Amino acid sequence: MKSYKDLSREELLQLHAKLEAEYEDAKGKGLKLDMSRGKPAATQLDVEMDIMDVLTSSSDYNTDAGMDCRNYGIVDGIPEAKKLMAEMMGVSSADNVIVCGNASLAIMYDTVSRSMTHGVLGSTPWCKLDKVKFLCPAPGYDRHFSVTEHFGIEMIIVPMTSQGPDMDMVEKLVSEDVSIKGIWCVPKYSNPQGYSYSDETVKRFAALKPAAEDFRIFWDNAYVIHHLYDDAQDKILDIISECEKAGNPNMVYEFASTSKVSFPGAGIAAIASSKANLDAMRSAMTMQTIGYDKINQLRHVRYFRNLDGMIAHMKKHANIMRPKFEAVLQILDGELGGLEIAQWTTPKGGYFISLEAMDGCAKKIVAKCKEAGVVLTGAGAAFPYGCDPQDSNIRIAPTFPALEELCEAADLFVLCVKLVSTEKLLDSVQTEKCAV
Repeated sequence: MKSYKDLSREELLQLHAKLEAEYEDAKGKGLKLDMSRGKPAATQLDVEMDIMDVLTSSSDYNTDAGMDCRNYGIVDGIPEAKKLMAEMMGVSSADNVIVCGNASLAIMYDTVSRSMTHGVLGSTPWCKLDKVKFLCPAPGYDRHFSVTEHFGIEMIIVPMTSQGPDMDMVEKLVSEDVSIKGIWCVPKYSNPQGYSYSDETVKRFAALKPAAEDFRIFWDNAYVIHHLYDDAQDKILDIISECEKAGNPNMVYEFASTSKVSFPGAGIAAIASSKANLDAMRSAMTMQTIGYDKINQLRHVRYFRNLDGMIAHMKKHANIMRPKFEAVLQILDGELGGLEIAQWTTPKGGYFISLEAMDGCAKKIVAKCKEAGVVLTGAGAAFPYGCDPQDSNIRIAPTFPALEELCEAADLFVLCVKLVSTEKLLDSVQTEKCAV
């Protein structure tokens, strides 16, 4: 296709009129689709319904060591659940793992909150400092940014690359500024771009020399086993082991959950870290809870059994998700390829596709889609404070709609990208003409 940037003003006007007419027709279809979050489809939830049959009123509720999961005890997770989550996360020892409730986000929130009120391993509580900052690779996960903003932590954008965050920038900032206390990371199939950190990136993270002794890497390994393909899977190094090798065993907190492996919001979540970090967390947990839901932990252990069981189960999810990702990518390639008005990622896993529109166009594209009945994640949501400096990034979540509805939504989306892009180019031509 001919690049839109090579079109004359007259050609752009003709194209805009055509696209405007198509858009008005699209609005008349009465679409009502919500693609604002990365939610599993109902068909995905159906494949794990038999997890509800694992434990019945006549089941044995004892752990291998004889602990009755129906009663109080074991504040940091049953041993079998620790082992299962360690295998999923790629952590070498279950001793490095605490299993909590249903959401890794809750563990992240508690970890930031505990650092604010009580400090990190004896350091000054963050709430008593004049300034606390976090590095935020962006585009990134909006809920991470919401947590740090909630606590009044200043957020600094670090650009993402296909290999992970800009490590030159990360190394420079953390080594020079003692007020930088952490960095958010989604190291595998990142939200929203689907990038996975290279071995070099992971090693550079592990070897950081932060000015702050209480600096921590918040390593949200949310999509660690969320592959779309059997024969094309990203692999990342174990950050826990790499930090130990680099002499920084306490520098990282790793988080994960089964929220999109088993039921979202009804899975089990875990944190992996050094003994010192986990001991500090256990100490605080004794005031916070008598213990998390051991019955749910036992249910997951009995259902999945081990990592092989989890991988086999995730293939069922992939078989449902893969056609949706491929359908959206086919529409993007077919309708926008060669036009030079957008670029997008082609992830091998995770839950999102990230598109970069022309600067200044993302908000208008999302608004146009909403007006025609398709709700997307708000433009700018993938950046701290909800502000994309270029107003170009749009997160596409293909998983929830049925395939036919998804294709309708993708068709409308590319139409809106084209329409807003022609308006942008026409404005540029008009500005140039006025300047002359």
